[in-house]
Amino acid sequence: MASTKRIAKEFADCTTAPPPGISITLPSDADLHTWHVTVTAPPNSVYAPGRFGLILKLPTDYPFKPPTINFTTRIYHPNITNDSLGNICLGLLKSENWKPASKIISVLEAVRNILVEPMPDDALEQRIADEYRRDRPEFEKNARAYVERYAKGSVNFVQAPPPPEKKDGAPAGATTGAVNPGRAAGRQGGASSGSASRPAPPA
Repeated sequence: MASTKRIAKEFADCTTAPPPGISITLPSDADLHTWHVTVTAPPNSVYAPGRFGLILKLPTDYPFKPPTINFTTRIYHPNITNDSLGNICLGLLKSENWKPASKIISVLEAVRNILVEPMPDDALEQRIADEYRRDRPEFEKNARAYVERYAKGSVNFVQAPPPPEKKDGAPAGATTGAVNPGRAAGRQGGASSGSASRPAPPA
């Protein structure tokens, strides 16, 4: 299958000459469609020296549809949901921006770049985005607290289960127009992006 050949080539390219701060493994040699990615925050990032686990999934009709990415390491970031789902808003992954010529290596580089420069105008967590704009010291304090609690140990790739489905087949709490196909609006123990309460920093 053309999709499998394309993915195999990109995996070989990414593992032979990986982007700085990124390592990639396959959880199963029999499945090229799921990658485990470890991202080390750049030294000029508020998230340094944290190490973050991501699960990258490639659809069967890749490259005509974009991959999905979820953070498995909790992170305090305007463009990544403040919950165990770890959905990410990344312009390159939006259906209107994705092109079959796009490469996974570019996606991974874009993920690492938003650890240096968050995009508050394209936020999934509006309260964190507002804090980033209006109170940068408080944002940086909270971001570092999350790094200390969640991103200093060994990286794990345990992904949160999908939200339960409603009777009509749609995920409970799901919204339309999600920028990442894996995005769900549900939160686990935290505020949604439209909530009036700020996501609490770790204890």
